[in-house]
Amino acid sequence: MGVTSKEINSTFSGQVSSMPGGEWINRCYSCGACSGVCPVSQAIPEFDPRKIIHMIRMGLKDRLLNSDLLWFCSRCRSCVFVCPQDVGFADIMLALRNIAVKEGYVDEQNLKDKGKIAWVERDKCVSCLTCVRVCPWEIPKMDDQGVANINPKKCRACGICVGECPAQAIQLNVAEDEKLLAACGT
Repeated sequence: MGVTSKEINSTFSGQVSSMPGGEWINRCYSCGACSGVCPVSQAIPEFDPRKIIHMIRMGLKDRLLNSDLLWFCSRCRSCVFVCPQDVGFADIMLALRNIAVKEGYVDEQNLKDKGKIAWVERDKCVSCLTCVRVCPWEIPKMDDQGVANINPKKCRACGICVGECPAQAIQLNVAEDEKLLAACGT
């Protein structure tokens, strides 16, 4: 697919580099270490960290932020450990996700549908605090009414709280990347 000049946003790379997590993007010299170690790119070839950084540098903001590529990153951070320039591709992905949410490319319902955030069915929550105790990132919190609440901007969609909730009040859809992995037999 070709690129037209209408698609290029010359300020996009600067926008990403000004975000927390994106500040080291200009250190990247496209060695491909991140792509070589990425378990997601091994299973889903369209997800290639080096290509995503290239898209940022080219200014393909709308194409990138409208794609599902942002949500395929598992945030395993394998790319961070192998990068000779300390670019922090996983952090760049988080910065891109934050831009996409902030600028309305996706909303909370889109993220639920994509299986990228968990949510609490308030009428089922029994306020047992299990989700609060088991979340390694301390994301679920109890609200004013004593019901668990999951911050959609912080949720990692790991499914730990979903599996541990004794009342089955926490829901998480099957992610699109998981559907792709299942379809290819991985």
